[in-house]
Amino acid sequence: MTTLTIEDLAVMLLPGQAVAGLDLGTKTIGLAMSDLGRRFATPRPVIKRVKFTQDAETLLAFAEKEKVAAFVIGLPINMDGSAGPRVQATRAFVRSMSEKTALPFVFWDERLSTVAAERALLEMDVSRAKRAERIDSAAASFILQGALDRLSALGRATLSDLDA
Repeated sequence: MTTLTIEDLAVMLLPGQAVAGLDLGTKTIGLAMSDLGRRFATPRPVIKRVKFTQDAETLLAFAEKEKVAAFVIGLPINMDGSAGPRVQATRAFVRSMSEKTALPFVFWDERLSTVAAERALLEMDVSRAKRAERIDSAAASFILQGALDRLSALGRATLSDLDA
């Protein structure tokens, strides 16, 4: 397993391969999945964290079932751009996953993704209890959608380079 830049992922992915988004929390892992055209991110049920080994097994079973080609994982950078303890925990999680899978990971700046997810759920008039259940997967969906939009832009840039 390797960590890739979004640009490297754009080159590596084949048409029809799906990508999963992750929002790593201390109690849950938010999940989202792209469609095969990699245009839309859809939230999936969270993984309730237990121990790393069980979390990894659950995540990899999901990846196998959904035929995931890569993971985009939110990197919780501080608003000032510095790396806090959650960044270190996220990087450690990916390092540990590297011993269990060959699937690549892309780190994606997740600043304000939870805020955006909370706002979207409020606008949909989701109750407080349901919001608490869904916030991590909604955040994973925002993280993944940002990466999918970037992949789309990179694809258009590559096509325009070919036309030149």
